[in-house]
Amino acid sequence: MTRERAREKAEEIDPQEQDRRPGLETEMEPPAEFIRDDYEGSGKLEGEVAIVTGGDSGIGRAAAVHFAREGADVAVLYYDEDEDAETTAEMVEAEGQESMTLDGDVGDSAFCRAAVEEVVDKFGDLDVIVNNAATQVVKTDLTDISDEQWEETFATNIHGYFYLTRAALPHLEDGDTIVNTTSINAFRGNETLVDYSTTKGAIVAFTRSLSQQLAPEGIRVNQIAPGPIWTPLIPATIGQYDPEMVAEFGQDVPMGRPGQPSELGPAYVYLASEDSSYVSGQTIHINGGSIVGG
Repeated sequence: MTRERAREKAEEIDPQEQDRRPGLETEMEPPAEFIRDDYEGSGKLEGEVAIVTGGDSGIGRAAAVHFAREGADVAVLYYDEDEDAETTAEMVEAEGQESMTLDGDVGDSAFCRAAVEEVVDKFGDLDVIVNNAATQVVKTDLTDISDEQWEETFATNIHGYFYLTRAALPHLEDGDTIVNTTSINAFRGNETLVDYSTTKGAIVAFTRSLSQQLAPEGIRVNQIAPGPIWTPLIPATIGQYDPEMVAEFGQDVPMGRPGQPSELGPAYVYLASEDSSYVSGQTIHINGGSIVGG
């Protein structure tokens, strides 16, 4: 997608909402782009096996399809959205790679353990972990955040990262990688997403701490901090709070528009591949030009 077309697509976003989380790609208008037609794979992940959580849609789908174009087989972990997950699997297979889908809650330690074992049983290997699944609910007053919402946000957004990584580590070795998805909100905060932003800050600390622990073993741990990206989570969360806000989504960054998942996929490839062999504990900020510390 050209920059001009990305701006045009941003202008096509009208007020909208979805009545369920994490949200459906099929209900988004306009549809998101996951990989550029002119993106040429070069075997950067040839023969590798990756797990991508939240891989059914949005950023996770972009990571999965880019990995496949670079030669990796991909296991898509997702929650509830079967049709979207199957579409991602079909896109992976269209690149000539194998895929599998696993439906479950990454906030459940037992599911994460079972998922890792199923992936290893099927593919015989595991090389890349992408912790990406996330949830959020807009609340403008801290006192309106219930215990249940606080706990659910932490269970998905940070507990799931820990559970899956812990389950995967016995299968990882020198040269393997972990890529976590944090957020611009970890660095600048968000008054309407206090619990979400808090979990994203925890991911930053998790990434930096784990990278130091695993560096002697040759396992690299990095993170990507997206800004406003056009994914189903936006109409399913911001849209539920105020559909009009969706039409203005992303206009507050210097580039004046939301990003497309396709604009993040290559960064996941970089951090998962040997191109980043001397990079660990670091953050790639993909946020439309916003300057943030860290």
